[in-house]
This record gives sequence, C-alpha cells and structure tokens, in this order.
Amino acid sequence: MRAVIFDLDGTLIDAAPDIAAKLNVVITEAGHPALSLETVHGMIGDGAKVLVERAFAFYGQQAQPAQQERFMALYGVDPVKHTVIYDGIIPALEALQAQGRPLGVCTNKPMHATREVLAALDLNRFFGAVLGGDSTPYRKPDPRHLAAVLSALEVTDAIMVGDHANDMKAAAGLGLPAIFCPWGYGEGQGDARAEHPSDLPGIIDRLG
Repeated sequence: MRAVIFDLDGTLIDAAPDIAAKLNVVITEAGHPALSLETVHGMIGDGAKVLVERAFAFYGQQAQPAQQERFMALYGVDPVKHTVIYDGIIPALEALQAQGRPLGVCTNKPMHATREVLAALDLNRFFGAVLGGDSTPYRKPDPRHLAAVLSALEVTDAIMVGDHANDMKAAAGLGLPAIFCPWGYGEGQGDARAEHPSDLPGIIDRLG
C-alpha cells in the first residue's frame, strides 16, 4: 500500500478564520480595512510571507518584513482559537491508519505553527512525518518539499491529498498520483477528486 501525504490548511483543517483574524490585525494596524474571510481564502496556500504580501498587494502596497514577522508572531501565539478539523477527516484518517498506511503532512505553513495546530487538535497521533514550509529550502509546488516527507517516512511511493494546485504540482513533479479536495481554499485538478473527506479511503484504495 502506498503512503498518503496530506496538505494541512484547507485539507485536514479549516484554519482560515484564525489566519484571517491575525492577518487583519496587521492590515488594520497599517490603516487598511479588514479583509473578508472569502478574500483571505484566495490568498492562502503559499506560506505566511506570501500571504502577507498578497494582503498588502490587495491595497496596492508592498508588505514590509516587519509586517510579515508581526503576522507570524501573532499567529504563532494562538493558532487554534477558531480552527476546526473538517467533518469526516478523523474517520478517514482512522481508516487509513487501520490499514497500516504510512501517513504524513506536507504543508507550506511554518513548522512552529504546524506543530501547535496538530498538537492542539490531537492530530499528531496519525502522522509519522510532518514538514512545514520552513522545514526544507523548498516549498510546494517544488516537488523536493514533498520528496523530503517521503524520505522522512522512509517510503518511495505515495498519494498526495490537497486542496491547492501547489499540492497537485508537487505530486506531478514526482510522478505520484494526487487527490484534489474542493472543500478547501484553492483550485486544482488531480488524478481524482474527493467531494467529501469520507470519500478519501475509497479513492485511496482504488489508487493503490
């Protein structure tokens, strides 16, 4: 059986309310109106620094390093106030774990925040390897980020599960199949599409 590697935000968890709340602190401190949750959805997926860049670009400005650092400090203090696990994810993970599949996380979220979120939501128990956006010199869609997770799991074959084109591209770069999850924040097209987390075990079984 292949290992299964998951993206985090928009795939396993809905972190957007917390991300938006902390991002809007930085935005309003700079004198701009707060961004809507829907607008922030479209900015998530390439890591914290790019998120802040996109937020300031929305107002025609360039984000400063101090503003990026401010966001990361704010988010790192309490990243799970409003964050929830998507309905159906826990049963899906339990089913995959019961099969004995190696499971991992490949996320562009900074590693400190990733650890905090996984621990607070009791998701650590499922994953043999977790790499954040600052865990390697590479970040999705660079396939070397995904390859590092496979190496940490000591496997060479896996299925990628994610809600963003970056996830699909990282898997394609390694010649691995990918499942797109439309309940998240991004757009993309993989080898399969899961309409709900409960669909994942069956699709994964079909992919091997």
